[in-house]
Amino acid sequence: MFDHAYQNYMDHAYPADELMPLTCRGRVRGLEPSRGDVDDALGKFSLTLIDTLDTLVLLNKTTEFEAAVRRVLSDVRLDNDIVVSVFETNIRVLGGLLGGHSMAMMLKDGGQHMQWYQDELLHMAKDLGLRLLPAFNTSSGLPYPRVNLKYGVRGPETRTGTETDTCTACAGTIILEFAALSRFTGDPVFEAHARRALDFLWEKRQRNSNLVGTTINIHSGEWVRRDSGVGAGIDSYYEYLLKAYILLGDDQFLQRFNIHYASIMKYISQPPLLLDVHIHKPLLPARTWMDSLLAFFPGLQVLKGDIRPAIETHEMLYQVTKKHNFLPEAFTTDFRVHWAQHPLRPEFAESTYFLYKATGDPYYLEAGRTILDNLNRFARVPCGFAAMKDVRTGSHEDRMDSFFLAEMFKYLFLLFAETEDLPFDVEGYIFTTEAHLLPLSLSTAPRSSSIPSNRTSEEELDDSNFDWTCPNTRLLFPDPAFPRNLREPIRSAVDKSCPRPAPYREPGMGRPPLRAQDFMANNPEHLELLRRMGVSLIHLKDGRVQLVQHATQAVSAVAAEDGVRFMQEMMELSSQQQKEQLPPRAIQIVSHPFFGRVVLTAGPAQFGTDLSKSFTGVRGFVTVAEPYSGCSEITNADYVQGHIALLQRGQCMFAEKARHIQKAGAIGGIVIDDNEGSSSDTAPLFQMAGDGRNTDDITLPLLFLFHKEGNILLEALKEYREVEVLLSDKARDRGEEYASDLHSSPQQICMKNISLEVTPSQQEVSTVDEDTSPAGEVSPPEEESSPTDAEADSTQPEEVRDSEKREEPEGDTDSESSQSVDELLADWREDLEAFQQMEKDEL
Repeated sequence: MFDHAYQNYMDHAYPADELMPLTCRGRVRGLEPSRGDVDDALGKFSLTLIDTLDTLVLLNKTTEFEAAVRRVLSDVRLDNDIVVSVFETNIRVLGGLLGGHSMAMMLKDGGQHMQWYQDELLHMAKDLGLRLLPAFNTSSGLPYPRVNLKYGVRGPETRTGTETDTCTACAGTIILEFAALSRFTGDPVFEAHARRALDFLWEKRQRNSNLVGTTINIHSGEWVRRDSGVGAGIDSYYEYLLKAYILLGDDQFLQRFNIHYASIMKYISQPPLLLDVHIHKPLLPARTWMDSLLAFFPGLQVLKGDIRPAIETHEMLYQVTKKHNFLPEAFTTDFRVHWAQHPLRPEFAESTYFLYKATGDPYYLEAGRTILDNLNRFARVPCGFAAMKDVRTGSHEDRMDSFFLAEMFKYLFLLFAETEDLPFDVEGYIFTTEAHLLPLSLSTAPRSSSIPSNRTSEEELDDSNFDWTCPNTRLLFPDPAFPRNLREPIRSAVDKSCPRPAPYREPGMGRPPLRAQDFMANNPEHLELLRRMGVSLIHLKDGRVQLVQHATQAVSAVAAEDGVRFMQEMMELSSQQQKEQLPPRAIQIVSHPFFGRVVLTAGPAQFGTDLSKSFTGVRGFVTVAEPYSGCSEITNADYVQGHIALLQRGQCMFAEKARHIQKAGAIGGIVIDDNEGSSSDTAPLFQMAGDGRNTDDITLPLLFLFHKEGNILLEALKEYREVEVLLSDKARDRGEEYASDLHSSPQQICMKNISLEVTPSQQEVSTVDEDTSPAGEVSPPEEESSPTDAEADSTQPEEVRDSEKREEPEGDTDSESSQSVDELLADWREDLEAFQQMEKDEL
């Protein structure tokens, strides 16, 4: 297969950059119609030949390699007046030259081949590196996305220097090639520039989610596209952090990778899916489809040592491959085609190879055979292998990208090769993102002291943030059936998305068996009705559900029509609820020792008391309802009566919970999310809907708290036993109404997960009896007071968080003030402004 592709390139295309396999000619930039950004990889430097150099050696084609190197040295020019992609030129051409140099040195040291070689490919690599360096001349250190090979970055006259944005992967996929070039040549300038770009991206990560966006402004560092995933635009940034540690041995790269990886697994990974999210609101999905570039990720997880999710995601990708013959360029969460092209990408083969190496499971040899068979059956043409224009129809595109020869055949050959088939030990090398081979011995190469170490604070290099070793897969998988057990449920999930015609048994002539307003996501009968109508349901991490309908999956044409009707009703219902979107509410802890200074953002309910129409709000002491779910009759009604009941989300509808606590005599209710780690900082406002029935019988207010805010309330209850709160549409003035017996020095409140300081007002504060204080004395809310989270837990300064609690009569405590309430309020306002800006971005 390799010979067929390589020989046709050499016979019909060389010295052009790429082969056009349908018309049997070379693709020369400027002579063919422009394909847009895709053509930025072409620089009139015989791209495919350079990209294929180290593949020739790996496949035991030493004679062809020697001839190819001589051709590159005699024919290829790097000083063309042409604008190329910095990213593509780095990974394909610079990486290809360095991989070729590595192979040439290895063969020369063997004493039989390349005895004439005198580092000529390395000299070419340095020449190219110097031509790419002008792109890094920015205030941030992030490179311009394009550079003119002859003139560098000069402005419009060289068609460069006018861009403002670049993708995260474009700026973060430089370190392996540039560091290798510096180590090979002894010139530190290349590695220094690559490290500076990586440092800037790390600094600009979203600090709460520890994720990076897809596109960044190279001058200001502002995120232009705030969606975050592991596919196109970001993929190889994460890959190069881990591989830079492997190649260079710098602990900082591993530490950064593992912090990112933890966030990927927390927010983006929804096994077996990998779905993009917003960096500021990582519980909010950014799209409902995945792109094929994320297929590299299971392979990276193998390098990380996290085998289980690698097996799961790979199995999902394998089932999609079997369903469509190739991975579509993008596919939906129910495994349908989103973008139908397939340019013969190697990422799935790469992950297949790594998983076979990790598990030794022959299942992955079968997966490799599937890839081989499909390439030969559907992509092989007389002049090479042609990309698929549409995987659904099998139509071709007149392109064979250089990465097909650089990567696909390397990984497939390595997958099937026995040790004796390999001309050298690949364990001594790291694969770049273009599968070029760089020797691990570079880690021992002298590193110039002029390259800054870029060490950050001690806190960031805490060993607890990352592991130093990968698990031993032989110990992980003593049972050869274990990987199979992980794959089975995923295979059935993908299979279920295939149409399975069956007799339609629903009563009625096309009458919808289920109405949108009656639908309940936890009703098994409803879920079965959805399946029959071709509607699939996906549970999102923030607790919401997403509905997708495909008529071809319905059990009959009549059922498909019912499904369309159901989806239309659901969209109308959703649109109506959007119009009825209520603003957030506030839960203010008003009892001692908080005095209204802790305000939690709460989600409203579409039923019960409308707090926006109540000036006083509802005030009362909180108590935990039993059962905590509130889904059956309350057993501790004596305690709940006259109190505000705390409930846990789940197991039944919100309206049902409200009816149960109302029957027990509660004056209000607070539902706490059961999704651990959820927070109003990162999740969209949650609004509790009714149960599809009339909810006029519910007359008490019900509010919703995410897990993080709910824990603050539960911790306060555990610490102080009696906690009084005010449920309202906005926070009331904090301090004066709720303060009593304050000392002249600042008062500090400490709990396990929260610490706040209370500074008394400058004027004398009179004692207010909370039990007899009339509701009318509560002053109107301040303009700047906001119902955003006002808890100060892990974000507080170290001296506040670690201060000791002093026991004094009446529970009063004295300590030195380290942060005034004004400063806290300023922080809260800053958070609110960021939140409002985020809402604008979303719109």
